[in-house]
Amino acid sequence: MEKIGVYNYVAEPFHCDFTHRLFMSQLGNHLLNASDFHSAERGFGMPTIGPQGRTWVLSRLAVEMEEMPRQYSEFRVETWLEGAMKYFTNRNYRITAGDGRVLGHGRSVWAMIDTADRQPQDVLSVAGGKIADWVVEGEECPIAKVSRVKMGAGAKLVRTIDTYYNDVDVNGHVNSVKYMEHVFDLFDLDWHASHRLERFDIAYVAESHGGDKLLFYMEQTGGAEFCIRIAKRENGSEGEVEVCRSKVKFVNI
Repeated sequence: MEKIGVYNYVAEPFHCDFTHRLFMSQLGNHLLNASDFHSAERGFGMPTIGPQGRTWVLSRLAVEMEEMPRQYSEFRVETWLEGAMKYFTNRNYRITAGDGRVLGHGRSVWAMIDTADRQPQDVLSVAGGKIADWVVEGEECPIAKVSRVKMGAGAKLVRTIDTYYNDVDVNGHVNSVKYMEHVFDLFDLDWHASHRLERFDIAYVAESHGGDKLLFYMEQTGGAEFCIRIAKRENGSEGEVEVCRSKVKFVNI
């Protein structure tokens, strides 16, 4: 089996926005699915670690796009491990069109946790450390690594959202992609009609759960660059806990 996994998709119409391009959140779903398929096929995915009471969780993600897949178009996601350490793996992506054109790239960081106590687990202990055999050396991923999103004191509370059944995934917490959807909903239709995504970064700090209230603080750090901090307020609590931070950079269409 090749070290690099290749997975084919179609930009289905109900996964596209009003510009007839794939939603970023749907692309995020495809990247996460490709990660799951790749790890499962090679013996360190959920079929292996799930019965052991462990699961993979996304820690950081960065995506840079030259072009989003157009409605009905075929595209593929290539994914591979760049590195495997005790508590994290670095996984990269390449998104290409059906004709071979490169549409974008991604970088991610994943952690393995215990499903009971939510504590980090030793990645290199899976399958006797064989995960290291799947690391690819020398495969180019030309975008910058996932950055720490720095925000000043001037970030303003711009939205508060309740969480419900459809926000929660198989890991029992608010799904990683749901945060992406909420971030892009902070910008109105006119903005999305005149701008396209160039780069998206998100770093997860803590878990949130169904019933939590999410608070979105936003700061404009450039002409079309914004940083967003998401905090949670647990049911019955007035205190806030930071959940994740995101940076979104757009370009004019």
